Amino acid sequence: MPTRPEKESGAALHLSRVDVALSRKKVLKGIDLDVNPGDNWAIVGPNGSGKTTLLKVINGYQRVSKGEVSVIGDKFGETDLRELRKKVGMVSSFLNDLLILEDNVLDLVVSGAYAQTRLLEIPHGAFVQKARILLRRLGCLRYEDNKLRELSQGERQKVMIARALMPDPRLLTLDEPCAGLDLMSRESFISGLEKIARNNNLLSILYVTHRIDEIPGCFGKALLLKKGKIIASGNIDSVLTGRNISKCFDVPASVKKSNGRFYTIIRK
Repeated sequence: MPTRPEKESGAALHLSRVDVALSRKKVLKGIDLDVNPGDNWAIVGPNGSGKTTLLKVINGYQRVSKGEVSVIGDKFGETDLRELRKKVGMVSSFLNDLLILEDNVLDLVVSGAYAQTRLLEIPHGAFVQKARILLRRLGCLRYEDNKLRELSQGERQKVMIARALMPDPRLLTLDEPCAGLDLMSRESFISGLEKIARNNNLLSILYVTHRIDEIPGCFGKALLLKKGKIIASGNIDSVLTGRNISKCFDVPASVKKSNGRFYTIIRK
C-alpha cells in the first residue's frame, strides 16, 4: 500500500505584522501567523472581529495597509494573484455572491481548475473526470447535472469545497461554512471535511467560525481574534480555554472537550 507523503518544510502561509484599514478604520492590527504544511487552524472570533477580512487578505482579495504576506513561498506584491489563487482554495459567502444559480454543478466544480466561478471555455477532459472524482468523494456526484438553485445549502457547500479542491490547492480557506445549516447537514459537512483533512498531509486548512463546536476534531491549531487583534494563538487545547473564550466573546464561559470536539458552556 502506498504511503502518504511526509509534511514539507517551510510555511504554507506567513503573515508578519499585517494591518488592514477600511475607510480609515483599522480592521486588522499587527497580525502574525505562520501555518505549516498539513496544519489545520481554526480562526475563531465574534462577528466584526476581522475573520473574513483576514481570509480575503490570504486569498488576495484585500490589500494590506502594512505588513508582509506570503503564501506557499510567494510574497504578495511579487506574484501573479491569478496563479496564487490556484494554490489557495476558498469557500465563502463572498464567492457565493458571484455564483449563477442556473449553472450546473459539474460546470461550477470544473471552473475551479481555472480559478473562476463560471466555466467560460470547453474544459479539458481530465478536469471533468477529476471534478466527478471530487464530487463522489464528497457524496455529491448524483447532483452533477443539477442546477445550483436545486441544491440545499449544505449540498451547495460541499460542491463549493469540490470546486476549491480542483487545482490541488496547498491551502483551503473556509469562511463560516456551517452558517445556516441544520444539525444533520452540519455534522455531515464536518465529517466530510475531516476525511479531506486526514487524507492529505500537504493540505493546510483555515476554518473561520464563531462557534467552537463546529471545529472538526482533527484540527490541532487555533487563533482567537477580537476587534482585529490576536487574543491567543497556538495549540488548540491551550487556546480554546474558558478564560480565552470569555475574554474573546465578553461572556463568562467554560469550555468542555468531548471526542475531540470543543463546546462552550455559558456560566450564569
